[in-house]
Amino acid sequence: MSLVTKENTPMSDSRTKEAPPTQDHVTVTDHRTGREYDLPITDGTINALELRQIKVNEDDFGLMTYDPGFSNTASCRSSVTFIDGEKGILRYRGYPIEQLAEQSNYLETAWLLIFGRLPTATELQEWEAEISRHTLIHENVRHFINAFRYDAHPMVMLISTVASLSTFYKEASDISNPEIRRLQMIRLIAKMPTLAAFAYRHSLGHRYTYPNNQLSYIGNFLTMLFNLNDRDFRPDPVLEQALNLLFILHADHEQNCSTNAMRSVGSSRVDPYCSIAAATAALYGPLHGGANEAVLRMLAEIGSVDKIPAFMKSVKAGERRLMGFGHRVYKNYDPRAKIIKEMAHQVFRVTGKNELLDIALELEKIALQDEYFVDRKLYPNVDFYSGLIYQAMGFPTTMFPVLFAIPRTCGWLAQWEEMQGDPANRISRPRQIYTGSDEVDYVPLEQRGS
Repeated sequence: MSLVTKENTPMSDSRTKEAPPTQDHVTVTDHRTGREYDLPITDGTINALELRQIKVNEDDFGLMTYDPGFSNTASCRSSVTFIDGEKGILRYRGYPIEQLAEQSNYLETAWLLIFGRLPTATELQEWEAEISRHTLIHENVRHFINAFRYDAHPMVMLISTVASLSTFYKEASDISNPEIRRLQMIRLIAKMPTLAAFAYRHSLGHRYTYPNNQLSYIGNFLTMLFNLNDRDFRPDPVLEQALNLLFILHADHEQNCSTNAMRSVGSSRVDPYCSIAAATAALYGPLHGGANEAVLRMLAEIGSVDKIPAFMKSVKAGERRLMGFGHRVYKNYDPRAKIIKEMAHQVFRVTGKNELLDIALELEKIALQDEYFVDRKLYPNVDFYSGLIYQAMGFPTTMFPVLFAIPRTCGWLAQWEEMQGDPANRISRPRQIYTGSDEVDYVPLEQRGS
């Protein structure tokens, strides 16, 4: 694409102002020069490089966009996940999250995200068998985990051990080979629960429980976490169903911070283990994977339902933050939050009611009715109820981001695989607006003041 310049000057495009602009375009007037430019619009966007042709003179670098946090910048084309934040819509490959949550399981959803369609019965059976065959980790990885301090955070252990897998599967660096890529994706989806469970058991000082491939993906994970040498141990089916549901809901979420990190690192054509380690590190941040822990801290701080009015007053005064409400993307009720809220009650019937639930329900009721919160579109998000469920199931808060990273692995891999076939994919290299000094002469040490 090229710009149509509406003034025939030396700065103009080869086309004159009589040349018809593209049907979809936006006209920009540069008041510094008086020139007008027609910028083509494709899929609701303009190509940022088109702005480079808007210059004051030939020595000018050209216009750039300034967008901290990429709030209004599309970094890629993707067919994996669709979100309409205004309407509260989330779809994986076109399938509504509500349908997948009700009818699918996590491994089928993982297949859908990675391969772009639902599997046949045979494909799903083979896929589940392949995942089961790769759940074991090399014993040297176990020794690596043993080397961590007893109080090491499970998420940091997960980040480190995922990256370490790159040293065990050196063929993974050949990312141009589709079969090799596929094998690494299977390995990562299979081994993430094992690494996570071992990190958890290490933090408790418990002996590791190895994978049992006779169990489901979720059942095996829960067994590795909680089985204390009981040969007949089987996880509660309601808790297994709840975790399966949470895994589906967390499988992908468009170009969030961790996905952006994965794509940015992956654009250098490094192997998927290093890319996933980078994404996992991004997820570790409290503004991303640690949000549900912040919700629990807030609920515990409130303490009881009768203290909610005073807390809400302090929120309106800007003295406190209402955690678990509002979302950078959703300006409506997060569709995932609705699903989790319904599942929470089923979980509590098994585990016993979480004492913080009454506070959460009352907070939600007030926020959905109070004009202050309604006007600001502060609706409950996925983090508001997920932490309550994890806590009821017996997970410490340090495991919350780990429980996020395991299901998100398939979403990261779907995005990574999509990247490999994108002809527009280039190494990520953002520009900057330089705000430092102009040229400064070096001053010898003995001539510098104190």
